[in-house]
Amino acid sequence: MTSTRLTEESDPFCLQPLDTAALLFDAPWRRFAVIGDSLSAGTGDASPGYVDKGWSDRLADILRRVRPDLAYLNTAEDGATTAQTLEKQIDQAIEFEPDLLHLPCGANDLVRRTPDFTEIERKLRRMYELASQTGAQLTTFTLGRAYVIPVFPDWSERVARINDITRALAAEYEAVVVDMWHHPVNDREDLLSEDRIHFSTSGQAVMATEMVKSLSHVLSRTTRA
Repeated sequence: MTSTRLTEESDPFCLQPLDTAALLFDAPWRRFAVIGDSLSAGTGDASPGYVDKGWSDRLADILRRVRPDLAYLNTAEDGATTAQTLEKQIDQAIEFEPDLLHLPCGANDLVRRTPDFTEIERKLRRMYELASQTGAQLTTFTLGRAYVIPVFPDWSERVARINDITRALAAEYEAVVVDMWHHPVNDREDLLSEDRIHFSTSGQAVMATEMVKSLSHVLSRTTRA
């Protein structure tokens, strides 16, 4: 693993604010909502040389450059499971009437002795069903491989399985899925926060850039159509 020793301006995986705005200059989204857990919230320690913001707040800032009237709702809570998100957050998101809606990928459902992947998939599917009724463009992430819980020796297998579920549901519901499992940023030794779980703000900056790139691809497909 290698140390970044980078700043936001020199990071090869980050785009500068004007460049991100240029990619989304014709973005139609005016109501951006985020639900879920700490990954959705953008929780993470500050990194020297990077703006101290999570990916979701960064994306809202970028969208406001092209849509100054953007309405933004983020109900994500650290530690929230899929079931808790369904119980406490999805209704509020639907009432918000988003046209861009970010969904969690079940990270906290894995932190138990024996995860029930059938039940996890059922709850995630229900979340996608409800979210899709808003007509919003849906987005999500897969979990990165730098995120490790040593107490579970099969942790990588658990993450691989939940990532497969996420990819399949995203494809079915035409959601944007930013695949952080394969991203080379995982090799940076200073990527994680002190808790060794959450991406620091250097990683949050990269996640925001990857989301911008993925949304720009959606816009280009729409333009061609």
